[in-house]
Amino acid sequence: MKCKICKGKAVIHLRQHNLALCKEHFIERFERETLRTIRKFKMFDKEEPVVVAVSGGKDSLGVLYLLHKHGYNVRGLYLDLGIHGGFGYSELSKRRVEEFAERYGVEVRIFTIQHDLGYTIPEMAEKRYEPRVCRVCGTLKRYYLNKIAHEMGATTVVTGHNLDDEVATLFGNTLRWDLSYLRRQAPLLPSTHPKLLKRAKPFVFFTEKETAMYAILNGIPYVREECPFSVGAKSILYKEVLNRIEEVSPGTKLRFYREFLRFMKEIRVPEEEQVELKECQVCGMPTVLEVCAVCRMKGVTVPLNPSDQ
Repeated sequence: MKCKICKGKAVIHLRQHNLALCKEHFIERFERETLRTIRKFKMFDKEEPVVVAVSGGKDSLGVLYLLHKHGYNVRGLYLDLGIHGGFGYSELSKRRVEEFAERYGVEVRIFTIQHDLGYTIPEMAEKRYEPRVCRVCGTLKRYYLNKIAHEMGATTVVTGHNLDDEVATLFGNTLRWDLSYLRRQAPLLPSTHPKLLKRAKPFVFFTEKETAMYAILNGIPYVREECPFSVGAKSILYKEVLNRIEEVSPGTKLRFYREFLRFMKEIRVPEEEQVELKECQVCGMPTVLEVCAVCRMKGVTVPLNPSDQ
């Protein structure tokens, strides 16, 4: 198989585009399309301070590598979740992140959730009698990523979500016709509160195969193992189903996502359905309630005013 551009040896065949590329031209295309996505959706400019949420995996480290390479004002943020079972997932992930930061000279902040929360994520799930650790994990990660990145002076939290991640989520939300989630699924989520940062996904049009190849060809060290709590997750089932369809009809995942984005442009959220955010009375971060979910997890109560006593 030869590269379509230079006729050299191809390293990848993108069936959805009927395109074979060598190492040089694959990296060139991957980076060009990523930068185009950033510009098209007006995610951020080069001077704007952004923070990449790094997990130690190929996608998040790939995003951080690419943005740093192209001169963006970028730093990383790693949340130590305290998942120590099995093969020591959190320790291994943190080690990969630290190796990356040292190799490429990128600033990465390490934040241990247990130091603030008082519990690791598995311990908090057990404390709340929650059999699905992922549910607790998602709530805590969203909160701490936004809070710490805001304290770091960033305007945007960048994540490494790829096309496979997005279409699996989209598929699940479509099966439930969950409009509240469908309306919030986009390459860029704008800020709706001074303390709520934008969320950007520059890799959203690349498959997992493409993001993995980008990391491998650039020699980026990353964790290949999945989180031990992800076993049995519905998202994995959805990915398997969509991959089977993609195998028969290449390009289905990309069409599914692009057509969804086009369709959502035509939907307007009614004024009465728009959620107004307030600030948590304990930590001051955005929430729809008087006390945010994380402060409630901590068991923090709002002190009474003297006039209320």
